[in-house]
Amino acid sequence: MKSEEIEEEIEPWYKGPIRWMLALFLLLIIVLWAIPFTSIKLDPGPSYIPSIEEVFPSGNEIGNGNISIENIYDYVRLVKPNDPIIKNAATKIASLSCKQGKICHAKAIYYFVRDNFRYVADPVNEEYLEEPITFVRNGGGDCESGTLLLASLMSAVGIESQLVLIAGHAYLKINVEDASKRYEREGWIYLDWTCKNCEFGEIPLENIGKDERYIGVS
Repeated sequence: MKSEEIEEEIEPWYKGPIRWMLALFLLLIIVLWAIPFTSIKLDPGPSYIPSIEEVFPSGNEIGNGNISIENIYDYVRLVKPNDPIIKNAATKIASLSCKQGKICHAKAIYYFVRDNFRYVADPVNEEYLEEPITFVRNGGGDCESGTLLLASLMSAVGIESQLVLIAGHAYLKINVEDASKRYEREGWIYLDWTCKNCEFGEIPLENIGKDERYIGVS
């Protein structure tokens, strides 16, 4: 009986398990590439926070002094997004800090005010407001005055803002379409520029849950 030589048929590499390993490897590369891209696109942050000198004109000629608080409308009339100096400053902050997106503009403006201005409480038994430009000229001021500047800059780039008043304190909340839900509380992003270690969307824990009054300014 003549012996037959049996040759084992070897399966091509592209039909074996190697192809599945290559497919998984390519899929992993695509996922790792797509996730950062999506994250940056949906939740961009500022690449740079300018100084006061970069966005506001120098000199003591800007600013009109202090105003005593008589009623709630004193707050509203001191939010001045259409003031040419405010409008120009807001545009500069947005353009210097961001490539795109309202959420990036909001972050840049918040960090600009938080990082560049000093918080100085009003003297005991005295309560007054500084116009935003006066606050800038002085390099800081009380919580209300800084919040008025923050509201003015936000409104100047088309971001809806409301002043938040609690006992002895004031801060801001804004509404930015398509913002990440991690920043929001009941649809709003709360910002307290006086809290120097608070990130975007954070306020001090002791202020959460207090009775709040809201004043729409834009």
